[in-house]
Amino acid sequence: MEQSLLTQSAIALLKELIEIPSFSSEETHTANAIEAWLSSFGIPFKRENNNVYAFNKHFDENKPTLLLNSHHDTVKPNAAYTKDPFKAQVHGDKLYGLGSNDAGGCLVSLLATFAYYYDANNLNHNIIMVASAEEESSGPNGLNSMLPILPKIDVAIVGEPTLMQLAIAEKGLVVFDATVKGTPSHAAHPNDNNAIYNTIGVLEWFKEYRFNKVSEVLGEVKLTVTQINAGKQHNVVPAEVGLVIDVRVNDCYSNQEIASILENEAPCQMDARSLRLNSSAIDPNHDLVKAGIALGRSVYGSPTLSDQACLSCQSLKLGPGDSTRSHSADEFIYLNEIEEGIDLYIKILNGFLLSKKSN
Repeated sequence: MEQSLLTQSAIALLKELIEIPSFSSEETHTANAIEAWLSSFGIPFKRENNNVYAFNKHFDENKPTLLLNSHHDTVKPNAAYTKDPFKAQVHGDKLYGLGSNDAGGCLVSLLATFAYYYDANNLNHNIIMVASAEEESSGPNGLNSMLPILPKIDVAIVGEPTLMQLAIAEKGLVVFDATVKGTPSHAAHPNDNNAIYNTIGVLEWFKEYRFNKVSEVLGEVKLTVTQINAGKQHNVVPAEVGLVIDVRVNDCYSNQEIASILENEAPCQMDARSLRLNSSAIDPNHDLVKAGIALGRSVYGSPTLSDQACLSCQSLKLGPGDSTRSHSADEFIYLNEIEEGIDLYIKILNGFLLSKKSN
């Protein structure tokens, strides 16, 4: 299938997706649009909730399997938008609209790449394409719900905006609800155990705390206090202060290890909300990474979370667009980033899928 036609069709699909609201768990109509796009190329597909998936034409159970994945849900637009977030607008070489950069550009580029290889019968890997839902909310009906349904996956490319550089590792996430306790009292009376004052020392502890293990790719574990809540009346000292702690975990620790350390060492009660969003990585010597490096791509560690967190196989984060534009007002992607993204995806997979041996 001609690459230039695929690129034009991918951009047209992205414009269509932008104009269909698709907040997490509300992706019915974007899933319909993706189905229609696949049908236009004669590609059979299946659907599970709002996840649309397809297999390459010559799928062979005896071959290892490569997953291509990106998501079609979006966050809600913020109040700083000056353009209609649900109108695909091209100004110069920029395509504006909610989800254009995160991760619509990646999704349509991967769909075009999948379509390019769909008919190929000389590949050393099968290919599965999953356009997934509920990524932004880490919801129960997203990519994680697909894994029991899909055949065994050996390696994956997860489409997120990386400027088409190779994110060979990604930080995991643990969110904690922390509780600082004290003695409730009337504000007019002496109280040497004021929970709010007690929180000052706790906040200082979190500000200064460092985890010992530093990753070569992902750097330090990053711990950040992001929310604080206490008190309901001006004349009552509350019994406790609630904090929310966001911990971005490098590949030197499991989420369970992080939870155990903080539960033992923090000067307050710590309760982890979930331990399932672990860090992800791919061997820097994997043939998929080598194929990208051979095309001048650089490697780095990503601080942001994606659907990689629910995969147990080795995975590479790679896609057109810039992560710093994600969730920003007047989100956009350059049209040439999509063109370059499709071209590089295809060239990287040429080096990987058509080689005599892949690890």
